[in-house]
Amino acid sequence: MNAPADPSSNDAAEVRNTPDAGGEGSAPEAATPLALEDPSCFTAVLVPSPGVAVTRLPRGFLRAGTDSVWSRAGFDPPRPLVTCLTLGIDTSQAMGRAARAVRGMAVLKVKVNARQHLEAVRAVHAACPDASILVDPNQAWSIELLNELAPELHALGVVLIEQPLPAGAEADLGDYRGPVPLAADESCADVASLRALSRAYRYVNIKLDKTGGLTEALAVASAAHAAGYDIMVGCMAGTSLAMAPGMVVAQRATLVDLDGPLLHARDRTPGIEYRNGVMQVPPRELWG
Repeated sequence: MNAPADPSSNDAAEVRNTPDAGGEGSAPEAATPLALEDPSCFTAVLVPSPGVAVTRLPRGFLRAGTDSVWSRAGFDPPRPLVTCLTLGIDTSQAMGRAARAVRGMAVLKVKVNARQHLEAVRAVHAACPDASILVDPNQAWSIELLNELAPELHALGVVLIEQPLPAGAEADLGDYRGPVPLAADESCADVASLRALSRAYRYVNIKLDKTGGLTEALAVASAAHAAGYDIMVGCMAGTSLAMAPGMVVAQRATLVDLDGPLLHARDRTPGIEYRNGVMQVPPRELWG
């Protein structure tokens, strides 16, 4: 069994989406994400529907048939990405069975709450001992519970705890003493909320569903990097069409959670191909 990755060091990069320096398909070092702040220059490129984020780019951003979003964002060619797979809250036995069914995935995300936590993670770790694990309490924990659980979670291969405390409880995170890094999800929706974020967080989870579209998501990524945060890119349970713009931001991410299509009985066609947890570049017929 592999030793759990130490999230306090760069050794945990084995499950991260950091391109090899100078390698084929890696993101150019000098590439600067779009930081377009003047709303007057924007035009919607997706027709909005209730509950659907609108992707907005500047007028004339792409020349039909010649440009791609990837090239204009500085990620040409784009690279495939390792994504985690989410296991929803259930009994520990059921979560263990679900984990065994996806053995071979490099990264698993385990949903927990204030009552079901360690046993669920133990079951997943026993089923997939080589997988790195992200834990998502969905704001359900207190700082006391976080500090109590973090050491054992670290021993079970957990490399990240996502939004353990409720949004707005930022001050309590100053008392965090655990070895597992934390990611802000609900606490950070856009550039404005990033400025108020607790420095106890090491990661910012960027979702186009929260930012309202690709332009603001790229701006959050740029601002977060400048402020010293690592980037995680997440999603809601969307189809491949919702994941494709997220993959643009995820070219700069360390951790990726774009597993929406894997949680559906049927995805749209054409869709993004997933091979053992690795997202392939979306076909141009889909988006981009």
